[in-house]
Amino acid sequence: MKKSLVLLIAAVLTVSLVFATVGCVNVNVDATDEYDTQYVLYLGTNDKDTNEPVYAPDVCKQKAIEVLLNRFGGYTIQEANGGWKDGDKVYTEYTLVIYLSDTTLDDVHAACDELIRVFHQSAILIQANQTKTEFYATANE
Repeated sequence: MKKSLVLLIAAVLTVSLVFATVGCVNVNVDATDEYDTQYVLYLGTNDKDTNEPVYAPDVCKQKAIEVLLNRFGGYTIQEANGGWKDGDKVYTEYTLVIYLSDTTLDDVHAACDELIRVFHQSAILIQANQTKTEFYATANE
């Protein structure tokens, strides 16, 4: 009985030590892996002067796609609705949220220059997010 208790305690301590060691292992991405930047553009579609829609939503999306395909190899667009208050007046705006990867800030700025002209905007909000991108496929295919 005494021997099995000692073995049980030894086993518990060994397992605890293994789990404690595993918990200390650094599981971060290898330092040699590179990160990239994903740019997120928020393109409002109301005219900067009149605050009225420049185009119907489907036309807005198609015009944005034309600019993006001419400048980049691909894009992702999400449709959003924004709103804000100015005094007592509430404004709403159909907004395109555009995701771009594998590009440079200079190329994004050039595309934004064109989008600002096409959509008669004063500015486009750009977010730059550091990301780690992986195209994953199963090993069986």
